[in-house]
Amino acid sequence: MKKETFKTIIAIPGRLKSSRLPNKLIADINGKSMIQRVIEQCKKVKSSSDLFLCTDSKVIAEICNKLDVNVLLTSENIQSGSERIASVLSEIIEKKWNVNLKDIDLKDKSEIYKNTFIINVQGDQPFIDEKVIDKMINIFVRNNGINQVITPIYKLNKESIFNPNVVKLVLNNNNQVLYFSRSPIPFIRGIEELKWHENTDFWGHVGIYGYRADVLSNWNLYKKSNLENLEKLEQLRLIESGIVFDTFLVKGDFLSVDTKSQLYEAIEIAKRIN
Repeated sequence: MKKETFKTIIAIPGRLKSSRLPNKLIADINGKSMIQRVIEQCKKVKSSSDLFLCTDSKVIAEICNKLDVNVLLTSENIQSGSERIASVLSEIIEKKWNVNLKDIDLKDKSEIYKNTFIINVQGDQPFIDEKVIDKMINIFVRNNGINQVITPIYKLNKESIFNPNVVKLVLNNNNQVLYFSRSPIPFIRGIEELKWHENTDFWGHVGIYGYRADVLSNWNLYKKSNLENLEKLEQLRLIESGIVFDTFLVKGDFLSVDTKSQLYEAIEIAKRIN
């Protein structure tokens, strides 16, 4: 098999049984459900990418079928969005490449997975900037697919540093992620917290991941992470397994809806932009 061009896929994992804000994906945000807004933003991406919705909910599936999205039903017994996508990854690959993976040899299958880029867009980001997704795809292609995982980061304002609903991270000298946390990191010793932002930059995680498909396909082979369970952050499983998260900087503030107050904030934003 000759080497193909890279193929990119946007996959949105979704469920209704969110522990902090149940049914949030079908919540009305000024006339449109949250999941509809996420899909509409993803459809603005200029790079050639198929769009898949991975869900265990027939309610969400019915909404997305009407929006001309590929819908794949998953098990209910799934703990994270990445695991949900991984559970149907072979189906996604077959649809995108128009192949039956059972009919091709191991070498060709490996090549297909390494040349496929899966963008995990969370279903609770109703205003995700399509330009960020395009930039992520362009980085992957420009780097000839060497990145295992790519994720966008942004500089936090001082109000967000101590908010546990905002995921923070610290970087090494190569702008790769050392750790993700809901706590403010790094801790600054000897400085009162109100002045922490004056002493260093704090970084927030936009909440989307670009996986090389061969990395994501091994999800269930990665050792379960105690840190993942403690922080309730799925990406820590990969960090503990030695997977490298490359980053790129974007500007702006990025809203993920996890609480009622964030839902009200999203409604007000929608009123301003509609």
